[in-house]
Amino acid sequence: MAPKICLLQILAFISIYFPLSSSIQFDFPAIFNFGDSNSDTGELIAAGIESLQPPHGQSYFGGPSGRYCDGRLIIDFLMDAMDLPFLNAYLDSVGLPSFRKGCNFAAAGSKILPATADSVSPFSIGVQVAQFLRFKSRVLELQSKGKKYDKYIPDEDFFEKGLYMFDIGQNDLAGGFYSKTFDQVVGLIPIILAEFEAGIKTLHDQGARNFWIHNTGPLGCLAQNVAKFGTDPSKLDDQGCVRAHNEAAKLFNLQLHALCKKLQGQYTDSNITYVDIFKIKSNLIANYSRYGFEQPIMACCGYGGPPLNYDNRIACGKTKDLNGTSVTAKACRDSSEYVNWDGIHYTEAANQYVASQILTGKYSDPPFSDKMPFLLKLKF
Repeated sequence: MAPKICLLQILAFISIYFPLSSSIQFDFPAIFNFGDSNSDTGELIAAGIESLQPPHGQSYFGGPSGRYCDGRLIIDFLMDAMDLPFLNAYLDSVGLPSFRKGCNFAAAGSKILPATADSVSPFSIGVQVAQFLRFKSRVLELQSKGKKYDKYIPDEDFFEKGLYMFDIGQNDLAGGFYSKTFDQVVGLIPIILAEFEAGIKTLHDQGARNFWIHNTGPLGCLAQNVAKFGTDPSKLDDQGCVRAHNEAAKLFNLQLHALCKKLQGQYTDSNITYVDIFKIKSNLIANYSRYGFEQPIMACCGYGGPPLNYDNRIACGKTKDLNGTSVTAKACRDSSEYVNWDGIHYTEAANQYVASQILTGKYSDPPFSDKMPFLLKLKF
């Protein structure tokens, strides 16, 4: 009973001691995004750390686009709703990319905490913020040279008027379970969030005033985690998800929410919006058939067949020799029937559902449902 009492006390503390913030206004000249593979539009691939092959990107881009998905990500749908172009990755310099409407610093595999020798990505939140500082400095330098770069870079006031989006923390938790106990993973949450808060402070000091923060989703419902940590049925919940991973995500989200409320009171000159992605995704997985899906956990693109179609030895689109046989992790016939794309990431169809729920405004603190649909130009 102790953990439940603790959660109730934290919730009461949030509601009593931190003031309400004003609703966010969806009229931004630019977006600056920070995160992991949930919103990476090509950063890790541009860095040359990994590569993607078909069938990635098949549902929308016609081929790999740097996204770990068959098509668009949540951020792509949100950009579309705000009538803004898809964000280019900070490191993607080929093809004269325009950063006029913002820049994406998110990189797959990234954590909030600094990277270690065994990290997939070196681009922790601290590094991504440092990249932003370099980006801003370079933009201001180019602006001083005249108007010839205007169509490629943001105006100076875009850095104050723009929206700063965050979707990161999943890898800090999920990665921790490979070497730590549940208590050890949960014990790291205050340290993780202190690092996140430092990043927010740096950006605020640089003039950022609009912050959009996603919490983390139900990690225990990803096929990758079910395959590794769910072999004992007693460790799974009624949905077939790993209970410990989801409990850790809930505790992380509770403390992240408390941090956002603290920041709302501390930065009274700013809009700070907390978005409950966990609730949206959990509802999708629990009621998948209601929303037109047939598979809530099994990967569309993978190897091994039901119930998970996931093998950690071979990633989506890759071909490997397993036990003397050459095998390829192929895509399912219709990815729109699946919530999960490759065992770790969601399909375009699932991302579209999540984005549509975000845009109702009712999963945000503060909510913005009174602003809908007048300031958003929905195209999906």
